[in-house]
Amino acid sequence: MNQIVVNMKKYFDDNPRLKYIFFGGKGGVGKTAIAGAAALWSAKMGRKTLLASTNPVHSLSNLFEQNVFGRPVVVCDEENCHAFEIDTRDTIERSKKEIREKINWFLKFADITTKAEEFIESATMNPAFEESAMFENMMDLMFKDEYDFYVFDTAPTANARRLLGMSKVYGLWVDKMLKSREEAKSLREMLSFSKKEQQDPLLDYLLNFKDRMTHAKELLTDDALTAFFFVTLPESLPIAVITRFINWFYEFGIPVGGVIVNGLIPKDQLTDDSAEFVKNRVTMQDEHMGQIWKLFEGKVRAVIPLFETEVKGPAMLNRMVDYLMPK
Repeated sequence: MNQIVVNMKKYFDDNPRLKYIFFGGKGGVGKTAIAGAAALWSAKMGRKTLLASTNPVHSLSNLFEQNVFGRPVVVCDEENCHAFEIDTRDTIERSKKEIREKINWFLKFADITTKAEEFIESATMNPAFEESAMFENMMDLMFKDEYDFYVFDTAPTANARRLLGMSKVYGLWVDKMLKSREEAKSLREMLSFSKKEQQDPLLDYLLNFKDRMTHAKELLTDDALTAFFFVTLPESLPIAVITRFINWFYEFGIPVGGVIVNGLIPKDQLTDDSAEFVKNRVTMQDEHMGQIWKLFEGKVRAVIPLFETEVKGPAMLNRMVDYLMPK
């Protein structure tokens, strides 16, 4: 089945202001390798590029065969290409400190004798707390604006959906908190004998946080700057994952750049002597490719073959670049 593929390079030519790109999909489809290839291509184009992993289970160090955990590191001997596995531990500790300060202030404000530590443990034991810390780190990278181009290797799609949707969810939460805070402040001032205005660090924090989330949402929903790419194998389960989640990204206003198909067995490698297993796999993949063309018409940006070895290290990443960004 012959189909027109609007390749990634043409997509970037048509969207010259793109600065933040995300790769997601079901686990095991090759998101990390494709994100690495995209970052390497960008760096070779002369842009100072940062590839960051927002997946709690990082894979970049394994991909590049060098340690990139906790700090940006030059990879593939390409001076413009930096890779970084985000360490959320410092952010979590900093968040705990900030929460402790806010809770202590509130308890004193409300004349409550309960110790803050009990509230802190309750707040930070939530599994979503690490995800929130990852979102904060991701936003810090984008706000600092130290690179020309950013590539994000995200967690499997459900987690990526929550991560990128946090700006909207946080925005709604902050609006409600601000309304409650203003009402509580007005009531206290009405009941107080003193007309002296008291400092309200919690309100200041919420206002600052709201500005931060507004900026985050602006960046994540700007289709001139941001694009999310779904990676799939020509198999039913990863295709179903994309089909399930792609509309959610549209609904949250996150621009979808398209779909990249990975791991396609080249038909020209097939001979009469090929193993029956391989022939069956090619037939299966051919059927699923028909489904992909139909479901994601006009959105397929690249089709990458199944290589004879795993994509790992500079040589294999450069081979993948040739298929992801064909000249």
